[in-house]
Formats: sequence, structure tokens, C-alpha cells
Amino acid sequence: MDQQSQLALILGPDPIPFETLVSHLMSSSNEQRSHAEALFNLCKQSDPDALCLRLAHLLQVCTQPEIRAMAAILLRKLLTRDDSYIWPRLNISTQSSLKSVLLSQIQVETTKNLSKKLCDTVAELASSILPENGWPELLPFMFQCVSSDSPKLQESAFLIFAQLSQYIGDVLTPFIKDLHTVFLRCLSESSNADVKIAALNAVINFIQCLTSSSDRDRFQDLLPAMMRTLTEALNNGNEATAQEALELLIELAGTEPRFLRRQLVDVVGSMLQIAEAESLEEGTRHLAIEFVVTLAEARERAPGMMRKLPQFISRLFAILMRMLLDIEDDAAWHTAESEDEDAGETSNYSVGQECLDRLAISLGGNTIVPVASEQLPAYLAASEWQKHHAALIALAQIAEGCAKVMIKNLEQVVSMVLNTFHDSHPRVRWAAINAIGQLSTDLGPDLQNQYHQRVLPALAGAMDDFQNPRVQAHAASAVLNFSENCTPEILTPYLDGIVSKLLVLLQNGKQMVQEGALTALASVADSSQEHFQKYYDAVMPYLKAILVNATDKSNRMLRAKSLECISLVGMAVGKEKFRDDAKQVMEVLMSLQGSQMETDDPTTSYMLQAWARLCKCLGQDFLPYMSVVMPPLLQSAQLKPDVTITSADSDNDIEDSDDESMETITLGDKRIGIKTSVLEEKATACNMLCCYADELKEGFFPWIDQVAPTLVPLLKFYFHEEVRKAAVSAMPELLRSAKLAVEKGMAQGRNETYVKQLSDYIIPALVEALHKEPDTEICASMLDALNECIQVKLIT
Repeated sequence: MDQQSQLALILGPDPIPFETLVSHLMSSSNEQRSHAEALFNLCKQSDPDALCLRLAHLLQVCTQPEIRAMAAILLRKLLTRDDSYIWPRLNISTQSSLKSVLLSQIQVETTKNLSKKLCDTVAELASSILPENGWPELLPFMFQCVSSDSPKLQESAFLIFAQLSQYIGDVLTPFIKDLHTVFLRCLSESSNADVKIAALNAVINFIQCLTSSSDRDRFQDLLPAMMRTLTEALNNGNEATAQEALELLIELAGTEPRFLRRQLVDVVGSMLQIAEAESLEEGTRHLAIEFVVTLAEARERAPGMMRKLPQFISRLFAILMRMLLDIEDDAAWHTAESEDEDAGETSNYSVGQECLDRLAISLGGNTIVPVASEQLPAYLAASEWQKHHAALIALAQIAEGCAKVMIKNLEQVVSMVLNTFHDSHPRVRWAAINAIGQLSTDLGPDLQNQYHQRVLPALAGAMDDFQNPRVQAHAASAVLNFSENCTPEILTPYLDGIVSKLLVLLQNGKQMVQEGALTALASVADSSQEHFQKYYDAVMPYLKAILVNATDKSNRMLRAKSLECISLVGMAVGKEKFRDDAKQVMEVLMSLQGSQMETDDPTTSYMLQAWARLCKCLGQDFLPYMSVVMPPLLQSAQLKPDVTITSADSDNDIEDSDDESMETITLGDKRIGIKTSVLEEKATACNMLCCYADELKEGFFPWIDQVAPTLVPLLKFYFHEEVRKAAVSAMPELLRSAKLAVEKGMAQGRNETYVKQLSDYIIPALVEALHKEPDTEICASMLDALNECIQVKLIT
């Protein structure tokens, strides 16, 4: 049957074919669904009136709830003002019928989920036609619903009010007085939890749409009733409703914190009471904490508001400290067979950790350090290991936000941590090392300059803890944190001790410890530069042995880290010392590159970076290897993003999956899932290309014709900003390489015309990308790159 005949059948008098079409649109078979979508789009093009009326008819008569729900979704998409908006193409009688059916269905539909979808459809259509007075019956109908005796109708009207406030709040503003009355009555008098939550949602959305603070303040008197929605739900044991209320109040705290200021003491007091109530579900208590932390973070909109409540900050800090005690002494942590250093941590522990960090960043050291100084000593003096652990974790978490104040009290802070390095419990010793690592990052270089003579020996001592490999591995990682913020002068006197300990760890059986030692050696070499030459002959044989022998799947990360370490050591000691070993390493790299590696093998990305470091170290001596390096690098730079597109309405949401390798963004009614590992590999490759062009200058010329058409389009690669940054940085390098090659007669017969053509390709592309760039930091980089490109061009 041809498409026209199918169309006639679908839109004909028999309702079954149309119902079948809608059910096929939900099919799990891609083929069946694609065929149905093509027919549906054909209906939309050829007879939109019949299509909309058919969908409306399904809403009224179909007995299958899932088909009625799909009809509501399809109607909503057709009536939403975007690419598929067909309202203006419908004749007036169809428009009138649709409006009438939607409002009558809201009154008769009994399935909750479907009612909500109908409300969504009404709100979408209303947001397009209400501003032009295209639906005069709607607002009277909604006010009638909220005043009716039917909780279901009241809830539906509030759901629509909430969405209209988001879409076209200014259309509702003239009714501010009536809405205030309605909201207050429902929040104060209704005994139905669903109605109250819907009313709370509508109030909060409406408050957010009001542009004048005096209008918002007219709703201040609703706040006690809004809070009662929460407390009543809790008193009735209805925690699911309470959690909905908390999520709405968190949204208000984030967007309109000043609305809460007059009743701040009562509101925050209630939230902390919820957070302290151990009889409540964790999820409820975590949301109450989230509310208070969100208020603390809203400092731009309400500066200093939370700082004026020191008694609450102290109470919240105490709550978060107690959450850090919720940690189990998991056997998996001690065996250290896996990477899982979080073994034994609970969701309470994770929330406590995250919120201490956010609280310190938002309120700063002047507010948080006095509270910490008051509470942490008791934890450190207690007998339970969990309390010692909690105090050290808290110190590490608050360091970033409190850095300025903690630097002034460095002696006290460092002593507090170093005193626990000999604690009897290995998890506490791990937490002490963790704190030193974090403090080295957040309080550096002051900590390194003033306390190297105490910290480095303590870390070296922790590396001797062979009974607790996880402690050893973490001590090696902390050496990395310490040395990153450290001058060669400070580090050099300790190198003998540190390097010899790290070499012992390299020979230790536990892979985690070996990996930690490799990363630390790499960092120490990078920080001490030419001072590392003394250790080169002792270290390099071990590194090469790991590179050659770690071939099992379980050892892949070890091999990758050995590559990183070899290349950083090579850069530190320089070309003369490294040259002979470099050749052997290159051979291994070339054979690795030729082998078939699995897509998730970390060696690939480490290898890309190692090649680039070897290039920096060897300079022009690296040119013979370029023919091996470039093909896979270009392949990685040209990777297409692995994208999955689903409807934002679909119930099998990508973001609900536990797959951390997917990142999701919602655009219109589409949810886009992108595989992050592909993006990261692409970004690394683009950075490496820029690196080679920068290092090899005119030697990079033979590759420009392939690299320029790869990188120029990536100036507008909006899936990943690192890719765009790398593409931007490479532009002047490519031009410079071409210009130098022409000047030095190394351009394979090309002349100035080639440089002009390349600049005429690159400069307009940069200008065009600049106009569309959403990130201000990248805009600044683009302007710098443009400036450099123009300089190169002018000198030509």
C-alpha cells in the first residue's frame, strides 16, 4: 500500500488504524517506530486538522491509559511553539474543539499521570496563545477549578498556574491579588497533600516570575503556610510529599533567598531540626541540609544573610561532622585489591563531605574556622577512630574555602594533622595523609615553604607501612600534591630519601602502591628538573621493565603510568641524558601503537601525552617518528561524538542510568547523551596536535594540510570546551609553522601564497566562531589567537 493510501486509512472513519499508529510510535522496534514517525509526519504535513482532532478523540474515548498518555504527549509537541508548532495552520473550528476537549478532559480524567500530561499540554498551548488573548476562557476556568470542591481539579489548576508562571508570568501578574487569596486559602485550609504541594509549586514559581521586590514581598505572609506544608507532611509520616516540598523550597532559596530574610531564623531553625531528626529518612534530612547550604551559597543575591546567624552555622557544622562518623571499617578497604578507596563510606558520609566543602567556599574562613576550632579538638581527643577520621576529613574539606585564614594559623593546622600520623587505626593515618595532600594543594606554597622539614619526613615514614598498602599508596600521592607546589630548592635535599622509598614501593607486589609510586616519581622529577639527573640511572631500568612487562589487562593502568613517568623523567633530565633510552621507549611505543588495543585501554590516552612529552624533550630529533605518531592522533582528533538522542518525555531516561561514562544535556524536547570517554580522547588528541605544532615549528609543515581541516571546524565543537580551547590555541601555531617553513625553504615548493591561503582560511573561521562562542574565557583565548594570527600574517 502506498503512503497516500495508508494516510487515507489512518485518517479515515475507522479509528483502529490511527490507534495502531500511535501505539507503533511507542514501539521498542526501531524499524516499526521509524515507519510510524514517517507516517505521523506525513499526516502533520498533509492534514494537521484531522491529525489533531484524531489525537483529541483518542484522549476522550481510548480505554488504554498508555495510548491516551501518548496522545497527550503528541498533542503537546504539536502545540508547543517550536519547529513542530502547527497551531497557526489549524482552522478556527479545530482550534476551538481542541481547547474545549483539553479543558473537559482535565475535568474527567482520573489517572494521575495522565492528568499531569494534560496539564502540560494546556500550559504549553496557553503559553503561546494566552498573551494574544487567544484563550479567554482559560483563566476563569482555572480560578473556578481552584475554588471548586474537587481536590483533583484544584491540583490540576495549580499545576497549570506553576507552568504559566515559568513561561508567561507577566500574563498572570495583573491577577496578583486574586492569586494571593487563592494560594493562601489552599495552603492554609486544604487537607489534601497533593493539592498543597501543587499550590506550593505554583506559589514558588509565581514568586520567581515577579520582577519587582515589592510584588514579591506581598507574598511574605504565605511563608508560614508554605512551611506548614512541609511540617504537616512530616508529622503525617508522608516523607515523599515532604521531600517534594523541600525540593521546591530549595529552588526558592537558590533563586530568591531575600524572600526568606524576614523569617530566616524560623525557616532555617525548622530545616536544622529536620536535619537533626534521626527518625526521618536520610533523603529527607539531606534535602533539609541542602536547603541551608543553598542559602549560604546565594551570597550574590543575599550577601551576608547567613553569616548573621552564627548559632545556625555552628549547628549545621555539628550535623555535618556527625554525618562523617557514618563510616564502616570495610574489609575491602584494608585488602587494597581494588581502587575503591571509598569502601565503607555511606551516603551520609558523602553528603557531609560535600556540604562542608560548599559551606566553607560560600561562607569563608572568617566564619568557618572559629566554628571548626571549637568543634574539631573534641573529635581529635575522643577515643573512637571514626571521630579522629572525621576531624581530618573535615580539615581537608574546608581548606579550599578557608585557605586565607588557615594560612594564618598554619602551625596549629599542620600540628593537628601530623600528630595523627601515628594513630593506631590505618584509616585515620590514611585520612591524615589525605589532609596533608589536600592542604599542600590549598595552602601551598606557604605550607611547603614553612613546613617541608616536618611534612616530607612524615610522608616518607608513612611509605614504610607495609601492613597497610592503601596508606603507602596515599603517602606516595601526597608527595605528588606536595611537590606540585614546591620549588626544586626545597625538594632537592629530600630527594635521596624520597626516591629510594619510591623505588622500594615500585618493587612492592600491590599494584595500587606501584601506581602511586610511579605518579609520585613523575611529579618529583617534574618538580626537581635537572636535580633528578642523579637518580636517573637507578630509576629508569625499573620504569622500562614495567613498561615492557606489564602486558596483562589487569596491569594496563600500571603500564600507562610507567609511560607517563618515563616521559616526565625524560623531560626533567633533558635530551642528552635521555637520548639512548628514548630510542628504546619509542620502539615499545611504536609496537604498542601497531597492536590492537581495546577501546577502554587507558594506555591510549597516556601514550598520546607521552609522545608529545618525548617530542618536547627531543625537539627536532623527534621528526623521524612523526609518521608513526600522526595517523592515530589525527584519527583520535577526528572522532565523532558518540551521541544517543531520546525524547525528553521518554521514561527510559539516559540520565537515570548509572552509566558515569555518559553526560546528558536537554535541548528542547530532546535529551542528548554523549559518551565522555570519546570526548576526552578527542580533546587530548587536539591538545597534542597543538603541542607538536608549537614544538616542531617548521618541522610540522608536512602535516598542516591534514591538521588545519581537522581543527578549524572544531572551533565550533560545542559538545566539549577542551576541544574548542585546543583548536583555538593551535591556529597561530599552524600559521607560524607554515610561515617559518616557507622562509627556510622547507615548504616542499610552496611559497607566501600558501601562507596567505592558510590565513584566509583560519582568520575568518576564528572571527565567525568568536561570534557564536558561549564561554567568555574561550572568547578571550580566541581574541588572543586572532591577534597572534594577524601578527604572523602582517609580518609575512
